[in-house]
Amino acid sequence: MENSKLQKMLKAHKLWIDSNKKQGEPANFCGADLREADLCEANLYKANLRGSDLSGSDLYGADLRETNLYEADLRKSNLYKANLREADLREVDLCEANLYKANLRGSDLSGSDLYGADLRETYLYEANLRGSDLCGADLRGSDLSGADLYKTNLYKANLYEANFCEANLHKANLHKADLRKADLYKTNLYEANLRGANFRGADLYEANLDFFDGNFA
Repeated sequence: MENSKLQKMLKAHKLWIDSNKKQGEPANFCGADLREADLCEANLYKANLRGSDLSGSDLYGADLRETNLYEADLRKSNLYKANLREADLREVDLCEANLYKANLRGSDLSGSDLYGADLRETYLYEANLRGSDLCGADLRGSDLSGADLYKTNLYKANLYEANFCEANLHKANLHKADLRKADLYKTNLYEANLRGANFRGADLYEANLDFFDGNFA
């Protein structure tokens, strides 16, 4: 998409938001080619980005609350400090994306691909990550309390000091994951694959470990 058209649409969208939907018009980027676009601190609140190609784009500090990003391509994009609260991120490709300190509270990431993503200190409170691929992802210090991680792939993920308090990790793959000093208070680990995981210093008080064979190696 040409930059002039992009800026015009962003301006109209901001007016639509600022005027309480009385002026301007909502941004519709459905299926748009926004590869490597400069969207730093852009206001995309409630915008339609379904199926858009945002690979390599700069979304530093962008407002993406309640945005429709279903099946979007966000590979290697920069989402540092972006606000993705309650965004629709189902089936999104976030491979190697930078989500450091992003706000993903209540967002739907079910079926998304987060392979190798940087999710350090990310806020994922009550997020839906069912069936997502977080293989090798960096989630150090992230808040995943109350999150739904049913059948999520966390193979070799870095979960050092992450907060999983009351999260659902039923049937999750935590094979060789680093869970040192993680907070797993009342976490549901029923039928999770914990082989080779490092739980040194982790808080497992009242965690559900039913069907665990007692061998982490």
